[in-house]
Amino acid sequence: MQNFMSKLGLSSVLAAYALIASTVTAQVQTLDRVVAVVDEDVVMASELAQRINTIASQIQAQQVQAPPIDILRRQVLEQLIIERLQLQMASRAGVTISESELDQAIARVQQNASVSPEEFRQRLRADGMTVKSFRQQIRQELMIRRVEQGSVNRRIQITDQDIDNFLRSKEGEFWKSPQYELGHILIPISSSAPASEVTQAREKAEDLSQQVRGGADFRRLAIANSAGQNALAGGDLGWRKTVELPTLFADALNGLKVGDVSEPFRSDAGFHLLKIHAQKGASEQLVEQTKVRHILLKPSAILSDDEAYNKLVAMREEAMDSDNFSELARENSEDIGSMLSGGDLGWSMPGQFVPEFTQAMKTTSIGEISLPFRSQFGWHILKVEDRRKQDMTDQYIRNQAASLLRNRRYEEELQNWRREIRDQAYVEIKLTEEKEGSADEAQ
Repeated sequence: MQNFMSKLGLSSVLAAYALIASTVTAQVQTLDRVVAVVDEDVVMASELAQRINTIASQIQAQQVQAPPIDILRRQVLEQLIIERLQLQMASRAGVTISESELDQAIARVQQNASVSPEEFRQRLRADGMTVKSFRQQIRQELMIRRVEQGSVNRRIQITDQDIDNFLRSKEGEFWKSPQYELGHILIPISSSAPASEVTQAREKAEDLSQQVRGGADFRRLAIANSAGQNALAGGDLGWRKTVELPTLFADALNGLKVGDVSEPFRSDAGFHLLKIHAQKGASEQLVEQTKVRHILLKPSAILSDDEAYNKLVAMREEAMDSDNFSELARENSEDIGSMLSGGDLGWSMPGQFVPEFTQAMKTTSIGEISLPFRSQFGWHILKVEDRRKQDMTDQYIRNQAASLLRNRRYEEELQNWRREIRDQAYVEIKLTEEKEGSADEAQ
């Protein structure tokens, strides 16, 4: 060996050892590679493997049988491709997430997990994540959500005719029907009973009704007097929507409020009493409305996210000192619909604004100006000018119906939109599977 080394030279031997070592390392180290080209971006094998491991762990935790690995791999890859396309759209649109918004989102995640900051970091480490990588993941999720909301909501139009058709449908009738927790007493009487027995049964029902109005316990009276099948349960019928009740029962409840008992009414089975113990759903809606003004700034290539935030901070301070919110809105707001009227949005209705706006409006006192907050439209500040309670029962029902229809269409349109951006993109899949050999698929 020494002769060999002396003949070869020390430098040559070291080079040979280095070559052997690098060859061995290359054999044991898994090299990363591209598994999909997505327009101007790529998906790497390491990223695909990490996502598969995460989803497989979630499936195992749910004690659900996982699909075959080849199917899971392709499903996860498709998910990553869609995310790449959405993030590219976000980048082209100038969508950014500020550090403060990111901090708030992470705080909500931690709060929902009901753990301390240190316990939260421990969980991240157990999942193989760092705080930095987790922040990046949440940032991307927020960007994707903003792109989805902005793109999909523009595709959805809920008209008055849509709402009318829904409310007139059987489903709409059922949906808007109030739900009552009912008590029932039946004083039995045959349909062929003589008049004297009918009178006696009616008088007993009227007497029980008066006792309840006088403060007697309905459930106790039902147990002692009712012939209904729920008598021993205090006459409780549970929660029932009016459309689920016999017409005779529904008519008897008309005009009653929680705690009221009906007048006795007759059916072929005898005389009935109904008491409303509780109610859910359509009743008189005294809605708290808020009169509000706002200023909107939209981050762009010219105005960064942080610059928009800081500009609104300065406007807020000026408005608080000079009471010129309306003037500032006319000069600066990018909400075309309200800027000319000094940012005036009029009297609000529940569900009228996005959740971030509603929350800021709710937590701002009359005469005060909110801190800047972010929504899918950009950065806002708002000023609450007044509050009032209005009976908005009909409008409330229509708004709730519109929200329900929008939510239904959102999920459908979201899937349609995702498929469209997938079909319009250049995607080349380079996924190689052992069983299938090497076969690239260009799409």
